[in-house]
Amino acid sequence: MQTWNAEVVQYHRLRNDLAVVRLVGDAVPFEAGQSVDVVVPQNPRLTRRYSPALPPSLDGKLEFHVRAVPAGWVSGSIVNETRPGDVWRIGNPGGVLRVDDSGRDVVMIAGGTGLAPMRSIILDLARRESPPQVTLYVGGRSPRDLYASDLLWILVSQLPWLTVVPVVDQLKDPWAPDRYNDGIRAEIAGSAPMFEAEHCWEGSLADVVSVQEPFVDKQVLVCGSPGMEAATVAALLANGTPSEAILR
Repeated sequence: MQTWNAEVVQYHRLRNDLAVVRLVGDAVPFEAGQSVDVVVPQNPRLTRRYSPALPPSLDGKLEFHVRAVPAGWVSGSIVNETRPGDVWRIGNPGGVLRVDDSGRDVVMIAGGTGLAPMRSIILDLARRESPPQVTLYVGGRSPRDLYASDLLWILVSQLPWLTVVPVVDQLKDPWAPDRYNDGIRAEIAGSAPMFEAEHCWEGSLADVVSVQEPFVDKQVLVCGSPGMEAATVAALLANGTPSEAILR
């Protein structure tokens, strides 16, 4: 199996349990929305799959959004130990998340770092002469958990065909501090608008899509944790969305 190398050039810790990693290296032949195998130097014998948050580029730029999961050796080491200069091995692009050329409207439903492949697809669609209308439902545990709310605000302001609907399990943020998020908010306070609690729907993504009209004649993309995907797809089918319209 062919593999490609990429070097970490930027590391941003956005939450206690989440980091954004940017790399530059070989041009990896994936499609926007796909995932790839990743091997990091901290755990060279273990492989995990992550979805790039940027569409493919000839200059070999990659970006990954990684959340540390309980007992996650690889995700934990990426979030806590990644440093510029680390070399990652990338391989085996695959996956079915994509937007076809039919021009049909697109519904994206992303939980947590499931936003990464959706962002890749949105940026890829921006290259098209006539992008379809896209509605992105993006979910988190609370408004603070919406780690890319400032980026999404910028995308919405620049892309007239994009609508973002933030969805959170609870509107009130947990009392426990998150020094990374608190630091970022203090740094950009008043200078960068972002989605806040007043913009959010409260409930799970499955709850929110269950009360929508059936997504008929639309392309529906779902990405998140296994539990989130299962609950959301069940809600979509229950509200009359055709199963053949759903990709995950």
